[in-house]
Amino acid sequence: MTKILLLVANEGFQTLEYDNPKHTLTEAGHIVITASRDGGTAISTDNEKIETDLKLSDVITSDYDGVFVIGGPGSIEYLNNNETARIIGEAKSSPHVFYGAICVAPRILAEAGLLVGTRITGWDNDGKLGGICDKYGCVRELHPVVRDGRVITADGPSSASAFGEEIVKALAEEGN
Repeated sequence: MTKILLLVANEGFQTLEYDNPKHTLTEAGHIVITASRDGGTAISTDNEKIETDLKLSDVITSDYDGVFVIGGPGSIEYLNNNETARIIGEAKSSPHVFYGAICVAPRILAEAGLLVGTRITGWDNDGKLGGICDKYGCVRELHPVVRDGRVITADGPSSASAFGEEIVKALAEEGN
């Protein structure tokens, strides 16, 4: 069975960016595991409460076929850390693990040096994504969802379903 890991903020993850891809992935037969910095209950921007399966520090990246960071205002506080960088860095080092982020979360990966030379998209309502891409060596594209090899990024809640669909498509192309 294909296992996908979704990383969420303990507080302030974006509801649609979590729920829609998770639904799409589980409907396609994939197992979805959720991790957060502290484990336990996580609370979305809409006060949705979910129980996460494990703490970031307990993640063994090689157990997963894909690892994706969910956005929302809390992601900068709760997911911009060494554990997230470790997990995504290990995914990047593996030839078979897909990885990426949605909304504001691609900034976390860019700033950790994990998207150098990669085409990405992300939330840019503050007009800063282009400068972040220039500074950290990634290429910004103005599309709702962008796939560059094993990296999949999306620009926000309105693209959450398409983000999940692109992950499913990528996994299917790999025979998962």
